[in-house]
Amino acid sequence: MAKRRTPPPPANPSAALYLRVSTGRQADSDLSIPDQGRQLRAYSDGKGWPVADEFVEPGNTATDDKRPAFQAMIDAAMAKPPPFQVILVHSFSRFFRDQFQFEFYARKLAKNGVRIVSITQEVGDDPMGVMVRQMMNLFDEYQSRENAKHTLRAMKENARQGFWNGSHPPLGYRVVAAEQRGERIKKKLEIDPIGAETVRLIYRLALHGANNSGPMGVKAIATYLNDNKITTRGGGRWSNGTVHYTLTRPTYIGEHRFNSRHYASQEPKDESEHVIMAVPPLVDRDTFDAVQRAMSQRNPLAMAPRFVNSPILLGGICFCGGCGMAMTLRTGKQSAYRYYTCSTKARQGETGCKGMSVRMDLLDASVIDHLENRLLNPERLAAMMDNIIDRRSEWIEKRHRHVSDLRKRATEADQRLQRLYASIEQGVVDPGDPSLKQRVTELRAHRDKAQGDAERAAKAIEHIMPALTPDLLRRFSDATRALFRAEDGAFRRDLIRTVAQRVELLSPHEARICGSRVELLRTLAVNNGVESAALVVPGFVRDWRALQDSNLRPFA
Repeated sequence: MAKRRTPPPPANPSAALYLRVSTGRQADSDLSIPDQGRQLRAYSDGKGWPVADEFVEPGNTATDDKRPAFQAMIDAAMAKPPPFQVILVHSFSRFFRDQFQFEFYARKLAKNGVRIVSITQEVGDDPMGVMVRQMMNLFDEYQSRENAKHTLRAMKENARQGFWNGSHPPLGYRVVAAEQRGERIKKKLEIDPIGAETVRLIYRLALHGANNSGPMGVKAIATYLNDNKITTRGGGRWSNGTVHYTLTRPTYIGEHRFNSRHYASQEPKDESEHVIMAVPPLVDRDTFDAVQRAMSQRNPLAMAPRFVNSPILLGGICFCGGCGMAMTLRTGKQSAYRYYTCSTKARQGETGCKGMSVRMDLLDASVIDHLENRLLNPERLAAMMDNIIDRRSEWIEKRHRHVSDLRKRATEADQRLQRLYASIEQGVVDPGDPSLKQRVTELRAHRDKAQGDAERAAKAIEHIMPALTPDLLRRFSDATRALFRAEDGAFRRDLIRTVAQRVELLSPHEARICGSRVELLRTLAVNNGVESAALVVPGFVRDWRALQDSNLRPFA
């Protein structure tokens, strides 16, 4: 079988010029690309190589091959026969900063009679020249990695100081100049009132729904936003993913995470590598945490589906105080008795957890009695809600200022429109200017969005939460007590899971009940009380156990 040979280069080969800069800033400065082109053309003329084509790569890294101009050049070079025999670069690092990838493409091109030539690093095609080129590539790759490491270190420190490192800001924020250090202008994020209202609307829908209709899921929120023509930052439609990302992004509580993912693969990094950048919060932490809990109840990892519809009163929320694992159902005396038993002990014996068992009827009765006579006491409820009541007026005042800001922006956009119309009537602006229509459309969209956001924000103030009066707390307490004793076991089970999210068995005679003040408030806020208490089964948190002595409950 005849050995395939690389075709010999022609006597007077033609060249393709490959010009690349690493960053968009270098491309915008218009310095590196023209200079490379001038030097490459001069070198090609000196060699007598006619220039067949030019491939320009503005602002792309050479650590991978995801470069449009690079791929176009490779495709052209692999044609039979190739339109050029030489790829001319300023230095080998312009072609690739990865030694393995460089050699892969160099051999691929060589098989089709195309070679790579650097005008600043001339090496031969003999084995010695190939070895020298490979050594240069290794040093280029090393230098690239070192530069990336130092750049990332500087960017992390920049984020720690609260400065923005670039890219598009999250919805609800805009980039502003903060201070100047030498020739560099440091930038920060500030709240953009228009986008901020969209973010707050999404959180309100997740907690309360449209007009307090009840909590909405991610898909329902996306549908609501699209139906009401509320667009994303880029004017597009909302998807389930973008809504979910908005609802889970800690940036909105003032903690923007920088360096959370690998740049190339977008895989998440270990949390120890994250840098928390302080930004102005758009939602308070209580609201954010309540949304996470509301979402977690739909996650089968938070509560197994068998517990959601389980007839067991404390199914899915009762845990062993020793190992932290769930308590499971066990029966005795030919099913005459039912017990909550530590699942670890049931599976592994006392080597896994010494665990404990308690009669189901005793623990269920003890939990209900505690919630009725301790937690749902109107005086106890008022004491737990003091902080939230104090913050209510402050929160409403802040929202009123936000509405005023939105209306001011709508007025400013309308005034610009009116001035533009007046300029057209006076002949100052040419009506045939192609940019005029686009500008009018932008101003109208800006005005209409600001007006719509202002109306929604003003309407939302009316439904923030009820004034937590003694009468409301008493009615809530009485109605909830009655429901605890209702014959509808499923409703009672869901109500308990709303008010108390975790029951920890500390000993055969003692349990600790844990819950969330935010969930209590949400139950109070929707429809003024109990009607919606069983709509949501929250995740597991420990907030309202103020003193252990008031929550440690003997039951036997």
